[in-house]
Amino acid sequence: MFTFKHVIFVASVCMVSMGSALLAETPNRGKPVDEATIAPWDISILPDGTGLPKGSGTPAQGAPIFAEKCSGCHGENGKGGEANALISDRELIGISAAQKTIKNFWPYSTTVFDFIRRAMPFQMPHSLTDDEVYALTAYILAGNKLIGPDDAMDAQTLPKVKMPYRDNFILRFPDRI
Repeated sequence: MFTFKHVIFVASVCMVSMGSALLAETPNRGKPVDEATIAPWDISILPDGTGLPKGSGTPAQGAPIFAEKCSGCHGENGKGGEANALISDRELIGISAAQKTIKNFWPYSTTVFDFIRRAMPFQMPHSLTDDEVYALTAYILAGNKLIGPDDAMDAQTLPKVKMPYRDNFILRFPDRI
């Protein structure tokens, strides 16, 4: 049967063993990372366009890329397939994820670029060149009638595209817009 003395003894043994583990030396693995090492991995794009790379693309350049690398999941002309539609005039009613499209839900055009660059195509993420990502972004924005069919997207023009649903979000960092 346990007594109060047993509990104190067990607690003391645990504290001593944990204390010695905390005071032990680390294995000295790893080294500090400098900015030059981090730079190739820092691909974040902010809503105001900060972080957008050099390059450009038009909807016409994006159409064949989309047909080859995207239509297998997103359907012909982005109208939907195994994955959600990217191009649609559908109104957003409620909060159903199936109804959310780039035109009726996404707040910033730069987010479209950022997502494509990071995550697409699904089977080979981060495999597209920056020019291909600009072209795909332009293709999707033009398909949603948010830019003209001949408009080129680059680091200067992309952040200027105002998304229709943008004002329906609560801004987390309003000073960055």
